[in-house]
Amino acid sequence: MTDRTRFVTYQSKQILQLDMSQCSAREVEEIFRGMPDVVTTHPLGSVLILSDFTGASFDAEAIRVLKETAVFDKPFVRKSAFIGTENLPQGFVETLKSFSRRDFPTFETRDEALAWLVKD
Repeated sequence: MTDRTRFVTYQSKQILQLDMSQCSAREVEEIFRGMPDVVTTHPLGSVLILSDFTGASFDAEAIRVLKETAVFDKPFVRKSAFIGTENLPQGFVETLKSFSRRDFPTFETRDEALAWLVKD
């Protein structure tokens, strides 16, 4: 775990926060490469994830790693939410949904995303 990958508590629930704000493509790639080590230590279907992409940069390798991670950690993730997706390549969220067979709703604010994540 790093300062950009940490668990936060919101309404008594643990949420894995991935802070990629203002990260280079290489940093985004590194954060996602570390995800399997974090999520696989938790029960299947239990992890809530908030990914903040505000101002992040992407290249082909970062996108490839993000897609592979989304497939790999799928069994462990209960819900995922994205914020700050303005810099993601156009159509990427839809491609990621199709590739991983997961849903990645995007939200305008962190508070909206957190509220959705903890809602049962």
